[in-house]
Amino acid sequence: MKMRSMTPMRVAKGGYILMSAIFCALGVLFIVRPGQSLKVMGLALGIAMIAFGAFKLVGYFSRDLYRLAFQYDLEFGILLIVLGIIALPRSEDVMGVLAAALGIAILADGLFKVRIAMDARPFGIRGWWMILALAVVTCAAGVLLVLRPWQGAQLLARLLGVSLLCEGVLNLCVALSTVKIIDHQRPDVIETEYTEITEYE
Repeated sequence: MKMRSMTPMRVAKGGYILMSAIFCALGVLFIVRPGQSLKVMGLALGIAMIAFGAFKLVGYFSRDLYRLAFQYDLEFGILLIVLGIIALPRSEDVMGVLAAALGIAILADGLFKVRIAMDARPFGIRGWWMILALAVVTCAAGVLLVLRPWQGAQLLARLLGVSLLCEGVLNLCVALSTVKIIDHQRPDVIETEYTEITEYE
């Protein structure tokens, strides 16, 4: 029986981990240096969102064993790519243009990660409670990013940094906890050969 190639899953998981780390780094950068080189930071954020969106699409079509981490990533992958493309030519005012849209995306992703955490529990995945806790915190950060209760560019930059950091840590936890790769995983549909038997009178 021909086994399924694990390459797309490995690419998706590795990309998830890498881009989650980049999101965390960008989040820390926005928090620590909110007023420094917003153009460069906005450009980096746009590129990161496009790359992360691409990895999400790869993950969605890779069909990993548990079908947990990537099950909602078709829509979010497309959304991140679109937001990233919007961010590139408008990098100087990226926070004003993308804050609300990115906040909604982060909020929605957090809500779906809550569902993933609940689905992970019956599989016996021990880290389901950590995914749930991080998803709730990420949802709160997304809500604050949408409502923007504080005025000022630097405060908004720090809030964006907190949201990106939460999103990065959440996706990193999901990738490490729920994406299981088996070297000899069988395809979903098992092809069998059969012979039709015709009865004669």
